[in-house]
Amino acid sequence: MLPFVEGLTGLDLGCGEGHNTRLLAEREARMSAIDVAPAFVRYAREEERSRPAGIRYAAASAQRLPFRDAAFDFATAFMSLMDMPDPHAALREAWRVLRPGGFLQFSITHPCFDPPYRKLLRDGRGVAYALEVGGYFEDTHGRIDQWLFSEAPTARAGLRPFQVPRFHRPLSVWLNAVVDAGFQIERVAEPCVDRETAARFPVVADTRVVAYFLHVRGRKLSAK
Repeated sequence: MLPFVEGLTGLDLGCGEGHNTRLLAEREARMSAIDVAPAFVRYAREEERSRPAGIRYAAASAQRLPFRDAAFDFATAFMSLMDMPDPHAALREAWRVLRPGGFLQFSITHPCFDPPYRKLLRDGRGVAYALEVGGYFEDTHGRIDQWLFSEAPTARAGLRPFQVPRFHRPLSVWLNAVVDAGFQIERVAEPCVDRETAARFPVVADTRVVAYFLHVRGRKLSAK
């Protein structure tokens, strides 16, 4: 879904340890990246030193970016906006630092299918056939959830549950926030594996039941 980025100047919002930022650099984009967690930025910089890709990393909040207006051709946010207390501010900041004609593309957990209550339903053979959801309009601003990896049992050994703040917002809130920030929505996707992939990798077969992720691309058509 990502447009052509070769030779463009990009900003990755909530880059974590930089994996996706490096994928963008491999497409020959000139990348900068920020994350609010200094530990992630430290690991990203260590990787940059060992495998230079020309990426500039900084510890900063996407809700208040340390960049001048119209500094970038595009911005990305891979699974980060939904973990921010104020994604509206992050969207406005993304619009500010983009040049006219630039785009923001982001992915989040699908708000329709990741509400405060969710339960995957399976038949007698253990095959997922439906998702039970509830609390779609509940305010969960900053509620602390605890979890461990479900598909990586070796990674769970000796770990205490992660504590993660949860910020659920209905789909309408997300789409209106993109528009209110000044973007024109030009592409939306709900990833779903094909039947062959689901048969080969049962762990992702339930993505054919509901969409777990939402991808959105918005374009900054002109300055306000």
